[in-house]
Amino acid sequence: MLNALWTPTTLGDITLPHRLVMAPMTRDRSTPEGVPTEMNAEYYAQRASHALVITEGTQPSPDGQGYLLTPGLHSAEQTAGWRKVTDAVHTADGRIVVQLMHVGRIAHPDNTPHGRQPVAPSAVRPAGTMFTASGPREMPTPRALTTAEVTATVDDFRRAAAAAMDAGADGVEIHGANGYLVHQFLAGNTNQRTDRYGGSPENRIRFAVEVAAAVADEIGAGRTGIRLSPANTYNDIQESDTHQLYPALVRALAPLGLGYLHLVHFGDEELLDTLRGLWPTALVLNRAGADLPARAQDIADGRADAVSVGTLALANPDLVERVRSGAPLNTPDPTTFYGGGAAGYTDYPTHSG
Repeated sequence: MLNALWTPTTLGDITLPHRLVMAPMTRDRSTPEGVPTEMNAEYYAQRASHALVITEGTQPSPDGQGYLLTPGLHSAEQTAGWRKVTDAVHTADGRIVVQLMHVGRIAHPDNTPHGRQPVAPSAVRPAGTMFTASGPREMPTPRALTTAEVTATVDDFRRAAAAAMDAGADGVEIHGANGYLVHQFLAGNTNQRTDRYGGSPENRIRFAVEVAAAVADEIGAGRTGIRLSPANTYNDIQESDTHQLYPALVRALAPLGLGYLHLVHFGDEELLDTLRGLWPTALVLNRAGADLPARAQDIADGRADAVSVGTLALANPDLVERVRSGAPLNTPDPTTFYGGGAAGYTDYPTHSG
C-alpha cells in the first residue's frame, strides 16, 4: 500500500515527485530578530527529499509573534535569511513553501521585541501558560482588533506572501489551524465580535477568506495553500458548529482556486468526506497519530492527494529514503523539539551514515 506514496502529483503550480510532505513544525531556532540562520537552512535542506517542505509558522508582522525565536517575514533581514533557506532546499532539489502564521492571542509580550499586548478577534484570555525566557507565564488578555486593524492584518499577510516569493519560496501556506489568529476568528469562544467579522458562520469565515484571497492575488492562487484543523481544541479553542462552519468555509474558499487545502484530521470521517467533496483542487491530509500505511491508504482511496508527517520528518532527515528501502526509523527526542542548537535539530543521523 505504501506504493501509493510514490507517484508524482501537483499542488496547484507546484509539481511534486511523490506524495510524502513534511508538515510545518515550530522549532524556535531563529535569531531574536526573527531572522533564519545557516543552521535553519541546513535543517530544511537535509529534509529536501520530501515531496514538499512546509516551513515552521512564520509571523507576517511583529504582532504576529507569540513564541521565542520564531522567524518572521516582515523585514529585509528576515527575507534575506529565508533566501538562504530556500536556496539550500533548491540546491538539494527540493520544493519549499513558507507557512505564514499570526498567533493572535497565543502570545506573551516577553517573547517579542516590541513587548506589546497580544491582539485577537476579541478580548478573551486563553487558558494556560506560555513559555518565556524567565519560565512559564500566564498568557494575558489580548486586545481586540478594530475593524480597520483586521483589514490591515489582511494586508500584512499579503506583504509577507510577496516577501516569501522574493525570498525564493515556491509558495505560501496560510496557517488557519491549531488555535492561532485565523482559527480564532472561526471559533465562537474566541470570536465574540459584533462587526462584519463576528456572529454568523458567514461572518466568522470572512477573515480567513479575505486572507486567502489577498495572498492568492499577490502570488498566484496556484502557489497558495491553507491549513485548517476542524474540531481541534488546541490552544483553548471551542467550536460548537464545526459541521456547519467548515463546509461554509470550504465553499467560500473553493472559487479562489487555491493550490491546495492542508487538512489536519482528528477522526471525523463524515466531515472529511464532506470537505473532500467540496474542495476542487489538491488536498493534503495530516491524519494525526496514524501510521504510514494508513496515510498511504488515504491516497489510494482518493481521500487525499498527498499526506504530511511531522515528527517522523523531524527525526528522519532521509525519511523518504528510509521508507522506500524499509530501513528503521530514528526515534524523535521531544526534549529538543523547541529551542536549542544543533542537538535534536540537524544532528539526526541518516541511515547511510
